[in-house]
Amino acid sequence: MNVIFLSRREGRARQLNLAHPLTLSLVGGLALAVLGSAFALGLQFGRGAQERGALGDTLSFSGLLAEQKRQIGELRQQLQLRVDAMAMRLGKVNAHIIRLDALGKRLTEMADIDSREFNFELEPPSGGPEGEGVSAQIPDLTAMLARLEQRVDLRDSQLAALENVILARELKEQIHPAGRPVTRGFISSYFGERADPFDGREAFHKGVDFAGALGDKVVAVAAGVVTWAGERSGFGRLIEINHGDGYVTRYAHNQRALVAVGQMVKRGEAVALMGSSGRSTGPHVHFEVLRNGRQVDPLSFVGR
Repeated sequence: MNVIFLSRREGRARQLNLAHPLTLSLVGGLALAVLGSAFALGLQFGRGAQERGALGDTLSFSGLLAEQKRQIGELRQQLQLRVDAMAMRLGKVNAHIIRLDALGKRLTEMADIDSREFNFELEPPSGGPEGEGVSAQIPDLTAMLARLEQRVDLRDSQLAALENVILARELKEQIHPAGRPVTRGFISSYFGERADPFDGREAFHKGVDFAGALGDKVVAVAAGVVTWAGERSGFGRLIEINHGDGYVTRYAHNQRALVAVGQMVKRGEAVALMGSSGRSTGPHVHFEVLRNGRQVDPLSFVGR
């Protein structure tokens, strides 16, 4: 196979025999060179694209890691702020418990109660089987919360019991007859055997007489409920007060009652005005104290 080349300058035609071995070698070498160059260029282009892709991925991951580090730092800062706030609250609660302990100790001393019964200085006793472990993130705060909860529960029960003891003691003191039934005056007749002021015969006087001026105030010697306010034979105008726990007091010969049946009275409250009603020789109050229905000497209560 021949290839004819025409030359414009010389005007001649030249032939190239493609079947000649030398021509085939030259053409083959040229084709191999072209293919090798193309292959090398392709490899170089592919490697460059791969390197550019890897660089892009690296930059992307670096940015993501930087963002995650920033978020972790913010979360750590927020967690630390919350832990600090919780620690401050725990400190306030602990200070409050310390004040409660001081108050409980003072109340125990004021009530004259055995300190072994209400000991506000010891930690609350605790025990039980071993349980699961607490979170490892804030173990100190968790342990402090548990201890404070135990102390609060113990103090709550101790103060409640102490309050009941004090209230019961105060109530008992309030309802226990004590003091004089008059604001002024003197004892004119004692409890026990005496000569009757009307017939002179020996008789048993079941109360104590306090002499005074007409219209002086007659006061209750303990808190209670008025169970009688009116006339009664021999007593004149009588006030009777039930104090509970088996105690009853009577105030006789009054000029006028200041309270009514069913009314609650307190110690020291005026219940009548002194008079000389009933079997009486002059202005005074006949004062009786009954224990479980039986008259007892009022002087043991007046002297309290």
